[in-house]
Amino acid sequence: MRISSVKSCNTTKFRIFIRVNEMSSTGLLIVSNIKQIAKSLRAIEKYVGRVYVQLNIPEDKCQPMPTWGHLISQLYVDSNQICDKNLKLNILVGSLRQQGFKALESRQVDMLFFDITSTPELCQNLVSCLVQQFSIPNEPIILEPGSQASTTDILSYQNFKDDIRVFDTVVVGGTFDRIHVGHKIFLTQAVIRCCRRLVVGVTTSRMNKSKTLSELILPVESRVEEVREFLKEIDASLQYEVVPIDDPFGPTQSDPKMDMIVVSAETRKGGHKVNELRIKNSLRPLEIYCIDLVEASQTGAGPKEKKVSSSNTRIDLLGTRLRQPEPRPNLCNEPYIIGLTGGIASGKSIMCGRLLKKGAFVLDCDKIAHEIYEPGQVCYQKVVNHFDNGILNADGRIDRQKLGQIVFSDPEELENLNAIVWPELLVEVKERIRKLRNQHIYDVVVIEAAILLKANWENECHEIWSTIVTPELAVQRIIQRNGLSEEEARKRLASQMENHEVVARSHIVFSTQWSEEFTADQLNKAWSILMKDIEKRKSKQSSNAKDATYK
Repeated sequence: MRISSVKSCNTTKFRIFIRVNEMSSTGLLIVSNIKQIAKSLRAIEKYVGRVYVQLNIPEDKCQPMPTWGHLISQLYVDSNQICDKNLKLNILVGSLRQQGFKALESRQVDMLFFDITSTPELCQNLVSCLVQQFSIPNEPIILEPGSQASTTDILSYQNFKDDIRVFDTVVVGGTFDRIHVGHKIFLTQAVIRCCRRLVVGVTTSRMNKSKTLSELILPVESRVEEVREFLKEIDASLQYEVVPIDDPFGPTQSDPKMDMIVVSAETRKGGHKVNELRIKNSLRPLEIYCIDLVEASQTGAGPKEKKVSSSNTRIDLLGTRLRQPEPRPNLCNEPYIIGLTGGIASGKSIMCGRLLKKGAFVLDCDKIAHEIYEPGQVCYQKVVNHFDNGILNADGRIDRQKLGQIVFSDPEELENLNAIVWPELLVEVKERIRKLRNQHIYDVVVIEAAILLKANWENECHEIWSTIVTPELAVQRIIQRNGLSEEEARKRLASQMENHEVVARSHIVFSTQWSEEFTADQLNKAWSILMKDIEKRKSKQSSNAKDATYK
């Protein structure tokens, strides 16, 4: 292998060679010295966003594959604590099947790293093999260690104390929402204990309703595909069946060819229930292999679990952009309009109060609706004409409680009311935004409206922010705040969009179901993102204005 046009820099005890003016996205790290792994990862994470880790184990020492299970799990745990959270790391295990590096599925690799000094002949042969197997550029970039890392210690980590049996067909199940280090350990332990067929059950929304922030769980189709891609990436030699499941048992209740089920410490009981059902169905019980939970390196603020979990990942998503805002050519650049929505008692008012303190102008559509309900307004007359004078107080004003009793008990009448009020409300909101724009005072205007999405007002906003809480908490809040019965509270809730529908159409989501401090943290994250975007927009406008002047 030839290295040319390179620049050398010292990092800890490593020399890193990088082609000048070229940054790469994917690296392959050949690990021979486990004690050096932390330094290796810290050194290379500056240059790649994804790294494949290959254990450089002699072919005659690879088997049995489960003897390397403890080491692989520990490497995942250590990397989760050592590396930047944006670094994607996968440990390749296909070559442990005594097929050497030829077992690794071909993929694009931009940089090649070693953590040990090899003899020139060995190094040359290994690189030649890898360059042929992977799509590494003609001049791969190599990490070379210092003299203290000149020997391998990897064989000392082979563990024969654990269950080292392998089986024809292994099965696992889970939610697998946004694959994290815990999932990687779980799935890898199943892979190395399987010699032909691995079945993975992925829960559907029907099974996920009780999970924390279930509204943020990715669609089952996306999760199935993500699991399948991960498995094929770490070991392409097995037969994978990744299937959606609507109940805790999935294919285990009927497949006679299954041999082992891999479970975690918290789902061990589920493994025994699977066997109870299999025995009941005259099927052979499965061997059960249990792995430990992975503790989170840091829990941070909010209601996070101590273990690494998808719930923690979803909690971290609160206050961040779930997707980028779509272009709105129909809107002026200033002010930036945020549509804030959410179900009744979801905490919209709490967020509005905080947004006011941040410097935004808030248009409370509920209050504006009160104003257009006043006698003399066009909306007032249309509502009275439809519902007659029985909805009026003695002073001639609309009694919103009387009107509410009618519309919340009759969906058709609710639709009639919406058809009258929503267009008039939007006309008034747009007029107020026009006046604010002419004043040039506010960078951000918030339209706070529970009906924003139902009324299809997305095109009137640059982006949508929403608040959600559990239905149970919403009912409690309605009863306490509005003095309604539980039945009436549930009717109010049922008349609105469900949380998952709101989330699907939102760019940023908040949840006010925990502490005030955590709610504030969510908004601070969102506001920081927004301010950076607005600053970029202003800078771009300024630059365009200068260009126009010169022209």
